Amino acid sequence: MSLGPVRLANRVVFAAHLTNFASDGMPTPQHTAYYRARAEGGAGLIITEEQITAPGDRPYEKLIRGYDPAVVQHYRTITDAVHRYGTRIFAQLNHNGGQSSGMYTRAAIVAPSAVPDPLFREVPHAVDTDEIADVIDGFALVARHCVEGGFDGVELQCSQSSILRGFLSGATNRRVDRYGGDLACRARLLLEVVAAVRAAVGDDIAVGVRISGEEHVENGTRLDEAVDVARMLAATRQVDYLNTTVGVATATLHLVEPSMATPRGYANHVPRAIREAVSIPVIGVGRFKDPEQANSAVAEGVCDLVGVVRGQIADPDFVAKARAGSADRIRMCLSCNQECVGRVGTGRWLGCVVNPRAGKESIALQPPRRRASMHVVGAGPAGLQAASTAAQLGHRVVLYERARELGGQIRTAARVPGRVELRSLVDTLAGECERYGVDVHAGVNIDADFLRTQSPAAVVIATGARPVRPAWAGGSATVIDVRDVLEGRACPTGSVLVYDELGFHQGTSVAEHLADSGCEVTIATNAMVVGQDLDSTLDMEGWQRRAYDRRIVELTDVIPIEHVTNTLTLLHHPTGIRSTHHVDWIVCSLHQAPETELWNKLRGSDFELYRIGDAVTPRRANAAILEGDSVARACFSVPQH
Repeated sequence: MSLGPVRLANRVVFAAHLTNFASDGMPTPQHTAYYRARAEGGAGLIITEEQITAPGDRPYEKLIRGYDPAVVQHYRTITDAVHRYGTRIFAQLNHNGGQSSGMYTRAAIVAPSAVPDPLFREVPHAVDTDEIADVIDGFALVARHCVEGGFDGVELQCSQSSILRGFLSGATNRRVDRYGGDLACRARLLLEVVAAVRAAVGDDIAVGVRISGEEHVENGTRLDEAVDVARMLAATRQVDYLNTTVGVATATLHLVEPSMATPRGYANHVPRAIREAVSIPVIGVGRFKDPEQANSAVAEGVCDLVGVVRGQIADPDFVAKARAGSADRIRMCLSCNQECVGRVGTGRWLGCVVNPRAGKESIALQPPRRRASMHVVGAGPAGLQAASTAAQLGHRVVLYERARELGGQIRTAARVPGRVELRSLVDTLAGECERYGVDVHAGVNIDADFLRTQSPAAVVIATGARPVRPAWAGGSATVIDVRDVLEGRACPTGSVLVYDELGFHQGTSVAEHLADSGCEVTIATNAMVVGQDLDSTLDMEGWQRRAYDRRIVELTDVIPIEHVTNTLTLLHHPTGIRSTHHVDWIVCSLHQAPETELWNKLRGSDFELYRIGDAVTPRRANAAILEGDSVARACFSVPQH
């Protein structure tokens, strides 16, 4: 497959995405190791995160200053590392325009018109003709730096967050000069930038453009307009390929980086329509989770190349495993957005729930000083990860689980239709345990005396956490926990109030589940917003739409203070006003308590003793996976005296 002058080994693209690895505006060894791992894993093309083209553009702290000549030497380190594996690497160039921020620069941001972005809410300065010339020159300068840095191509971001997109979109371009008005005028800046970049890089470097097929905002770009822009770009004969996306950061970011509640293939209509209109290659993106899905998209004419980002974050060897016929061994992305989107959104470097090594590729791993026997108690995600990693390191591992099925609370959470993909996490880990020879015992209760008779060298406690019954519930049998519902121990009917103090999927998922089963559902929380942490994973918009469709009532800023005979009294804590609610059932989504009994009984034993995951304190799956991996690597790493 070729993109203009650049020949690719395959059609899988590791498309541009923010990592937050930069330091003082420069790429770091963390970047090099991160991209190298995906090249070694078989990606045909890597497109780096955006390289900023103007000093005044700084929407977030850890960006890369592509306009600074000092960046070239760092580029060369990255490109040399990637080229070693036969993978091609492009750099994405961008100016965020009105989607930037003055937080760091203390200066006005610029845009085609004085239209504030809904996230940053800053009114931008509308650029004049001289400033437009500076924008064009900035793209050309960074393109030259990329050539000097050894990149095989450059991609202009005109998609989710870009001044070029801002000029294209009727939602943000209200100009009346030659850069505003009809689509041809709104596309003028993009075409001028393309011409300047092509002149800067010559004919031996590929040039691509990433556009948004649909913005899903009022007066924003529609698919028919995106197709027209694609035709304009192809007609220049200066563009070698087109990349795509759906949505716009920040207003519809949940479509750019969709969660698992979004159907696979949701964006396929965009690259398909553009591909039918132009003769240059088109990259399709949007929830491509497995090789079969990617192959089908190419075979069915959806796109020429497939962007697999989160899939290759989750497993850098995604392509290599697929080509070797081992797709069943790929650690599939969950589309949970917890450690990639969620961490990056808070200014931290990128991670992954599924892959504890994501973002840590530059940290060398040390082999254990000796290999010995390890017994792991509890086969939730923490225990499964510990057992899998330890077995791969050569330890003799025995895994015990009191339930008949492995997976712990992750398997419970996956029983809700919109969260089914969570199962792949524990199914993959269970498969690894089997493949690497872990001796698994399910449906058994293990006590301290038994473990001591086995004389293990190390014991890892991963016994999880248990629900805590709230004091206000008394002895009522109709006050239950979300796990009682999802694990089938209770089947509420009639009117149900879900009380949620966790602010994540536990409460909202069970509310949807109960509404779908015919219950009249109210969800109440002590927070200002129901499911407040869903914002960080871009699940809030979907939840609100589904809750509206299911007529789920939402109550906020309330605390239960008394429950008597199916009557719950809630206190509105900002005002002190009390209200009573007559409901048939109350389902609680509350903080849990760690299961510590076995840990306490084993303390002081002759073997190495560890505890991980919720057995330490209840948290989310990312903590379980990280601790499972790290404890397996820590075992037997200290010299024995």
